[in-house]
Amino acid sequence: MDAPLDAPVRDGKRIAPGLAARAVSVGAGARELVRELSIGFAPGELLTILGRNGSGKTLTLHTLAGLRAPAGGEVQLDGRPLAQLKRRALARRLGLLPQDLEDGFVTTALETVLIGRHPHLALWQWETAADERLALDALAAVDLRGCAARRTDTLSGGEQRRVAVAALLAQQPDIFLLDEPTNHLDPHHQLVVLGLFRELARAGRTVVTTLHDPTLAARFADRVLLLYGDGRWSTGPVSSALTAAALSELYHAPIIELTQDGRRVFVSA
Repeated sequence: MDAPLDAPVRDGKRIAPGLAARAVSVGAGARELVRELSIGFAPGELLTILGRNGSGKTLTLHTLAGLRAPAGGEVQLDGRPLAQLKRRALARRLGLLPQDLEDGFVTTALETVLIGRHPHLALWQWETAADERLALDALAAVDLRGCAARRTDTLSGGEQRRVAVAALLAQQPDIFLLDEPTNHLDPHHQLVVLGLFRELARAGRTVVTTLHDPTLAARFADRVLLLYGDGRWSTGPVSSALTAAALSELYHAPIIELTQDGRRVFVSA
């Protein structure tokens, strides 16, 4: 049977629910990208991971999702190591949006979104009318309600990305791990998609996302995790940890901060 995930108790003591990295190290070949990352991801918050290309953002996210073993340390969900949890049970709690999707099968947009319901179905069980309603609602949330019957090979790159977001919304996990969710999206839909996850965080879900744009992080995130690519990392609230000086060091390029209509904007100097 799948390991129970709804009542985290160890040695008679209740453990705070959620995802956590305990001294997790992440590497690529001989390179140590992240050294002994210790951080908890709280329900109700949106955390953004920032760093240069090759700094380990995607590998860290995949490690948090349990898709690769850490080089050291342990990822836990509700106080239990991910390695002890069955993938089906884990998928009901944790959902991952990969950076790039390679789908060799052509389906309709609705059929693709319904894949997100599979962790909630019994073996060989077909999707119900309720599942279809959830999938249609997810498509509507990303402005694709009228595309439900369209073949996925007729969709633009941005539309395909939004279908992938809709499938994750239909999955309804407690914890969302998003790898560059704004890939291929125009500015309007970048704000739409990040706004959806901002609202889910306000409703009590946990959202962890990698981004390239620190301005979007400043607008939507509560907290940031900065990865320097040489093992070092730092974290803190957006208000104090996301500064021009910190970003200049992070990206090895001069960054300045501007203010526009009360919003913080970061640009290359």
